[in-house]
Amino acid sequence: MFSKKLELFFLAVIIIAGVFLGLNYYRSYSFKHNPLPKEYLQRIANKEQDVLAHMQKNFGFRIKFPIIITDKIPGRLYGLTSYENGHITIFLNKKVMKESMNYIIDSVIPHEYSHALLFYLHKNSNENDGHSKLWQQTCQKLGGKDCRQYVDQKEIILSKLPFRVQ
Repeated sequence: MFSKKLELFFLAVIIIAGVFLGLNYYRSYSFKHNPLPKEYLQRIANKEQDVLAHMQKNFGFRIKFPIIITDKIPGRLYGLTSYENGHITIFLNKKVMKESMNYIIDSVIPHEYSHALLFYLHKNSNENDGHSKLWQQTCQKLGGKDCRQYVDQKEIILSKLPFRVQ
């Protein structure tokens, strides 16, 4: 009798786990193959306006650069800025947005806008792969919360926990 109940219990756990995994797969597939939710697009637009306001305040002008959201960026790169034939474009990685949208809003958009602005001003430097002291100061002036060269994956993961790790 006890072994039958235990068997049913494990069968129920397996079924619930299967449903959970299926739902998770469907959500990931759906996010990947559909346009970004309006909420994400609105958050990106709001942050861009915030960056432009910081630009006006700290540099005396506003210049808006196109932001393209793509799933063609390789690996875990959150964003990049392209300067090609005089055209400056900011690319954001759609593949990491679902799990790291707050980081993209708070850090990546000002980070990439800083590269774009320095390209525009012809002050870009190859020092530290484009992350010079001037770039860092520009990023901070544009409202960036984390103006470093590379992403600290551990910090992003820890920021998602419902408690503080010391």
